[in-house]
Amino acid sequence: MFSDRSGPRDDYFLGVQDALRRAGFAEPVLVIDRGRLDANVDFLRRDLPAEMAVRLVAKSLPCAPLLRRVSSSLKTDRLMTFSVPMLTDLARSLPGAEQLLGKPVPVSAAARFYGEDLEPRAHSGVLWLVDTPRRLAEYGNLATELDRDVDIVLELDIGLHRGGLEPGPALAETLALFARQPRLRFAGFMGYEAHLAKVPTLLGWRQREVAAAAELYRRAKVQAVEILGGDADGAVYNTAGSPTYRFYRDTQIANEISIGSALVKPTDFDTDLLEPYDPALFIATPALKVLPATRIPVLERLDGLKRRLNPNLARTVFIHGGYWKAEPVDPPGLRTNRDYCRSTNQEMLNLGRRGHLEPDDFVFLRPTQSESVMLQFGDIAVYGDGEILEQWPVLPPSG
Repeated sequence: MFSDRSGPRDDYFLGVQDALRRAGFAEPVLVIDRGRLDANVDFLRRDLPAEMAVRLVAKSLPCAPLLRRVSSSLKTDRLMTFSVPMLTDLARSLPGAEQLLGKPVPVSAAARFYGEDLEPRAHSGVLWLVDTPRRLAEYGNLATELDRDVDIVLELDIGLHRGGLEPGPALAETLALFARQPRLRFAGFMGYEAHLAKVPTLLGWRQREVAAAAELYRRAKVQAVEILGGDADGAVYNTAGSPTYRFYRDTQIANEISIGSALVKPTDFDTDLLEPYDPALFIATPALKVLPATRIPVLERLDGLKRRLNPNLARTVFIHGGYWKAEPVDPPGLRTNRDYCRSTNQEMLNLGRRGHLEPDDFVFLRPTQSESVMLQFGDIAVYGDGEILEQWPVLPPSG
């Protein structure tokens, strides 16, 4: 037997619902709570170690006004982008930003970027990520063809094993190539270690893995100084992401952390390390139909028994849209029906008898991630002080 998980609606969501109605919304929309966003940014600013720089992950916050607000609060002009279309779009909307590519891209994509009609500072404010000696040579040829200096950050493998260079002969070979590529400039290292957040803390396991990743990074920095000398001074030593940035309490290893999703906190980021952050991102969508029972096609003869065994199947709600990377959060107890076909048109959800919902009321869901979900709804509704204050356009979809 199951217990009925439904109950009265949360006053917070009822307030957002009222604001959406006053603003004339009647279709699925993504909502950002500006007050919660600002509080999360304030916590990050207080939490950062002294001298630690912060780079905003654009794919996790794919909205120029959102990036502008957060970067202004944090006093940073550093972004991490993951495709040339996004790089180009942000170069136009935020031309003063310094953009580090979060993954290596083919040199032909870089050549296309330099062919765009952009402000000179936008073209010069890019740090390209390189993971192999071959790719470094390709970027060197491009820099020579363009007759311009090109800044390169080398990707390190510090335990994630998703490519990149490890300290040792391969890294030494790659670093030595800079001496033969006069138009390439060594701009630093990027070592991502998202796996560390998943390591259990039992018997100090996570602590040992964090230390092992830090030691790999330290050895890479030693090699850079040995081979490049003064050219390694002032370089970017980037690491972390939202789930792991709190492992770095000083700048002995990294002088820059990347963060994005924690500031709006989708459900995938409900972790012990991010407990101080509040969810600030929601999907709001109308309940088109609220039916007095749950009926599964062809299996109707079993519906009564299933409802008696599970009171959470007492009622059916068909919402406007659906099948998003998201989990229902209001009304309480609302759940996806896994036996009924998932639908992006009218998804079936179920609700116990203690929950109150009328047709055209808004249902609220929390995205499981921000980077793809935020691009599916058009302009974001910005909620604050009990009203929808403005709408923010999102970036065009890109890889």
